[in-house]
Amino acid sequence: MMLTPTVVTEFDSQVPEDTKTATFGLGCFWGPDAAFGAIDGVVRTRVGYAGGTKSDPSYEVLGDHTEVIQVEYDPEQLSFTDLLERAFAEHTPYQQPQKRQYQNIVFTETAAQHDQLLTVLDESDLNRDRIETRLESLDRLYLAEAYHQKFNLRGKRWITDVFTEAGYDEVAVRESPAAAKLNAHVAGYDVSAPFIHQPSDPRSR
Repeated sequence: MMLTPTVVTEFDSQVPEDTKTATFGLGCFWGPDAAFGAIDGVVRTRVGYAGGTKSDPSYEVLGDHTEVIQVEYDPEQLSFTDLLERAFAEHTPYQQPQKRQYQNIVFTETAAQHDQLLTVLDESDLNRDRIETRLESLDRLYLAEAYHQKFNLRGKRWITDVFTEAGYDEVAVRESPAAAKLNAHVAGYDVSAPFIHQPSDPRSR
């Protein structure tokens, strides 16, 4: 199936409305944005800043915030526990970058998520008393600038022109499920989507 404006808009219109979110700090947010976008059951992704106290942070004036990825997912296909396990696999829990901007954080948004986090830690080989990963309640997510959203698509005119022709602005691209899958695809991940056909790629994970 060719990538066309109609294909993009139809794909985006068919995603589930009942979704949940999970938010993680895993270093520079461009990489996790692609990695999580490739997962079946992930509906959309967005990157931003969280974990600090400064009001209205920006990339240039970040304050004490950290770069984070927020994943919106279909709870019928994927659980918060699944995403937790992937998040812990994406970094080394016993080490923490000194620069707060790129630190590792697992956020919880509800009591149920907090309980699931504790269960994952208790049932894993991780020593809760020794891990350096910050475990925090999400107070607020500040969305990052448009040029950070779906970063791997920047410069891929054969993709971005399709979204432009479909009438998408920067916000619509950020929130687009199709854009999340394509962002993962061009980063080298295997992605399941009707408009993506890719040979075996040694970079795929």
